Amino acid sequence: MIDEILEYNEEFVKNKGYERYITNKYPDKKTAIVSCMDTRLTQLLPAALGIKNGDAKIIKNAGGIISHPFGSAMRSLLIGIYELGVDEILVIGHTDCGARYTDSQGMIQKMKARGVEQRNIDLIKYYGIDFETWLGGFLDLDQSITKSVDIIRNHPLVPDTIKVYGLVIDSVTGALRRVV
Repeated sequence: MIDEILEYNEEFVKNKGYERYITNKYPDKKTAIVSCMDTRLTQLLPAALGIKNGDAKIIKNAGGIISHPFGSAMRSLLIGIYELGVDEILVIGHTDCGARYTDSQGMIQKMKARGVEQRNIDLIKYYGIDFETWLGGFLDLDQSITKSVDIIRNHPLVPDTIKVYGLVIDSVTGALRRVV
């Protein structure tokens, strides 16, 4: 796969395919989006929201969640706010999310099957990582989105002037529904 990517990239640069994507680092719409890494959303999400390259900062992870108030997704939002002018944040979950049903115990078994030793799993637990919350899924999509929105809204480093919204996107049609 990497050889195909590099070959394609060489042609892309040679043919100046990048020119239509040129913008700067500041989001034109002053918006950051936290969403899932699901492959169905790669092009659907921006298309359904009417955003183009340069309009918004998009932070993607499994489930589109803020799992920790001082984790990497929250760090990215804070940099967006203070360094890049973000004043609005959208947390967008989606229908049929694969991360929703993730079973942490099942994942541990898959880790072991791929050669991860029990001592390494125990070491992670020793440092206070709770596998159930770190690798586990979520039962209710709206609750998951609401929890992430609440973490952002109540974060001690996020100013009250930042607007934060929760939404669900249909992973087939792109239809949006606001989470109250």
